[in-house]
Amino acid sequence: MRILVLSRKRTLYSTRRLREEGHRRRHVVDVADPLKCVLLMSGGEPSILVGGRRLARPDVVLPRIGTAGTEYSIAVVHHFELMGIPVVNGHEAIARAKNKLDCLQRLAARGIPVPDTLMSRYPRDLDRLMKLLGGPPVIMKLLRGTQGTGVIYAESQPSVESMLETIWSLGEDILVQRFIAESKGRDVRALVIGGKVRAAMRRIGPEGEFRSNIHRGGKGEPVKLPPSYVRIAIRAAAAVGLGLAGVDILESSAGPVVVEVNASPGFEGLEEATKKNVAGMFLDAAVATARRGRR
Repeated sequence: MRILVLSRKRTLYSTRRLREEGHRRRHVVDVADPLKCVLLMSGGEPSILVGGRRLARPDVVLPRIGTAGTEYSIAVVHHFELMGIPVVNGHEAIARAKNKLDCLQRLAARGIPVPDTLMSRYPRDLDRLMKLLGGPPVIMKLLRGTQGTGVIYAESQPSVESMLETIWSLGEDILVQRFIAESKGRDVRALVIGGKVRAAMRRIGPEGEFRSNIHRGGKGEPVKLPPSYVRIAIRAAAAVGLGLAGVDILESSAGPVVVEVNASPGFEGLEEATKKNVAGMFLDAAVATARRGRR
């Protein structure tokens, strides 16, 4: 089977592992940088060029989309869909996951627990808003960001005010969330594929760090999720419309709380922590998507 991985770099761990595992399984795994894809609409037919040539038609596309050129990359995924090529995670679901506000709105609307969150462009009544979130301290997040970027821990109301003024002056929006002290520096990442949790780990950040991301020095350890966590992870992925997702969950005193649903989850830490062949799981998902597309 010909599988196309959309990735900015062949040398990234996830991209390299997908190629290695694909070769072992006798698939043809091509890699294309989505920002180097040229979207062509000619003669009433959409097609894609790479390096001035039409891209060989894959059986299925596996998007690995980070923060760089997100909107263009999503447009590339949409173009493949218009060409009738099956895609693991459609462009609309990827866009929902990438927008933190949209993602949280969808989760909350379906009764999935999320941190108390607010977004405002109105600077008055900040005292009352902070009380609604039980802070300060609070967590502030830009709407788009990944691997812990664009996430700020604000300890005092003056720091919240200063950050809001700065972000608003740049024409950006930012979420403000309740700080869940008991989960500081740790969370759970659950990998959901095809409506099942296939692997999970607890991520623990370095000493003094409130973020637990592996890319920021965090460490992963295998964890067996309680049934309540499994159910919430599966519901969260479905709420965003993702067949393959990394669901990040905080272990609060009130139970599991979903903070993010990732459409292109990295899996280096997950493979290391669980010793599972996560790359193989991704390829299995791609093959299943291609077969459903044929039917």
